[in-house]
Amino acid sequence: MDPSPREVISQELLSWKGVTIHEHNFVTTIFFLDGIEMGHLHGDSIADLQFPVKVGKKLIREGYVSPHHIIPKSGWVSHEIQNAKDVKLVIELFRFQYSRLVESK
Repeated sequence: MDPSPREVISQELLSWKGVTIHEHNFVTTIFFLDGIEMGHLHGDSIADLQFPVKVGKKLIREGYVSPHHIIPKSGWVSHEIQNAKDVKLVIELFRFQYSRLVESK
């Protein structure tokens, strides 16, 4: 049996220096970089990340993400995970977030 999207994403992110995870209630997996939340997964179906407003709006305009699925004006964005292409895109979004956070140190 193939690994789930959450398993694939978690395995990749945990290979990056300083990344840890925390399993939370409601089937949420939260990814941290040196104690700062990078974003989280709701099971195998949705990834949520928080970017600066300008960056989030650009990602929405370019079709990479949607406004957050529950609180659209919060600064958080969401990406639904429906297939392997979405898994790769979510990993790319987390890579972008990781790079931003590393550069801000």
